[in-house]
Amino acid sequence: MKNVVITGGSRGIGAAAVALFAAKGDRVYFLYEKEHEAAALVASNTGATAICCDVSDSAAVTAAFRQIGDVDVLICNAGIARTGLMSQLDEAVWDRIFDVNVKGMYLCINAAMPAFLRKHAGCIITVSSMWGQVGASCEAAYSASKGAVIALTRALAKELGPSGIRVNCVTPGVILTDMCAGIDPEILEEMAEEAPVGRNGSPADVAKAMEYLSEATFVTGQVLPVNGGYVI
Repeated sequence: MKNVVITGGSRGIGAAAVALFAAKGDRVYFLYEKEHEAAALVASNTGATAICCDVSDSAAVTAAFRQIGDVDVLICNAGIARTGLMSQLDEAVWDRIFDVNVKGMYLCINAAMPAFLRKHAGCIITVSSMWGQVGASCEAAYSASKGAVIALTRALAKELGPSGIRVNCVTPGVILTDMCAGIDPEILEEMAEEAPVGRNGSPADVAKAMEYLSEATFVTGQVLPVNGGYVI
């Protein structure tokens, strides 16, 4: 049985990952910030432990990991997005996106690091986006933050590999979660048609990629697209 920690686990991709790893028999902890009812439901349905924590808050992250103890697999999934022209993007919004999407990973990875180093083993899975690979119009801050996640993944794989710690990244494409709620259904259908597999993705599609990376002991520093071929 592994101790698995998943950030942003109350809904969407994170909730699917919680369900998958819990079903495997792992001991799963998930962090969430605001969705108390959703988190309680996920915990009830899966047996996982929900911990309220803003991943951009150093003290909150330290307190959360103190409750968890040793970590075997850390999945850094928490993320936020905003759309709009960069010239009209408030500085505070830009900062918040980077605080959650990038600083949150820095804090959670460092919180798990003592256990990884002591055991000379560990698995870190980061979540970027296909827009972190190619950029998206009117999502400059989100794209930039997710590009940073890819760079962080590759750098840490080189840095931590000699300590027995693997670091990999998944880059989801159009995944039908709450983040897509504001997108016109016709646009979603057009994007599905542009993907070679002819559909948009589900949270379970991404969770299965995470499962693979958690078990692939000779894979590190890799960026695994989960986008149906939309970006190749």
